[in-house]
Amino acid sequence: MRFPRAPMRHVGWGANPNVAMRVRGATLGFAPQPTWAFAAVLLLALANLAHADTTATDLRAAAEQAVRTQFGTTGSRVVIVPTRLNPRLHLAACAHALQTRIPVRQGIPSRVAVAVSCAGTPGWTIQVPVQMQVFRNVLVTSHPMARGDIPAPGDVHTEERDVARLGYGYIESLDQILGHSLGRPLIAGVVLEPGDFNGRETVHSGEEVELVAQLGGIEVRTHGMALDAGDTGARLRVRNDNSGRIINGVVIGEGQVQALP
Repeated sequence: MRFPRAPMRHVGWGANPNVAMRVRGATLGFAPQPTWAFAAVLLLALANLAHADTTATDLRAAAEQAVRTQFGTTGSRVVIVPTRLNPRLHLAACAHALQTRIPVRQGIPSRVAVAVSCAGTPGWTIQVPVQMQVFRNVLVTSHPMARGDIPAPGDVHTEERDVARLGYGYIESLDQILGHSLGRPLIAGVVLEPGDFNGRETVHSGEEVELVAQLGGIEVRTHGMALDAGDTGARLRVRNDNSGRIINGVVIGEGQVQALP
């Protein structure tokens, strides 16, 4: 007695060799072979990774580094105040290092717009705002001072201050104001500014000076008291110690006044 043979079913052996190989490979316990489609997807993913867009994080990092380089001189401590950029901001990938430029301006600003650009193709430039603090040691009054005082080491001390907020400038050492007197009174604990001082005084009012006069080709020197103060080249009055006369003169050096004809 013969039993009818069940019809054979082909699982894509001849019609689709790739499918057949996968089925046969699974039957024999071998790992499936990667297909050309999988390889193409892998290559595309690697290409996208290598040419990723420039993000807001990249822009902010480049701008902040430019600020630290520009204002982080010796003796300065730069603190960046975090500012948010749109996290969805994406620019074309740059094949070269990002370039930065900070506008030239006097003093140290508390906020600056850094131009971050890509010189590649396609090129682009975007302004990135950066808020910062720049701390330096500056001179601060140790006690109240009067108009006309000339600061000495015991009158001032150094403190670290944010100079980006000192719009009228600051003094870092006494050498910068040597011979200069205060033009206005100051309270204790204030930062010394250039505008607080009069011009440098080579001759001080009330001090003894050497009075030099030219008489018929002969130089005569005597002593007198300065009635005014001034730097070299300034005109002032001197009282002659011998005659008591008031003589107009011009400062020619420290403690020296040339009598005017």
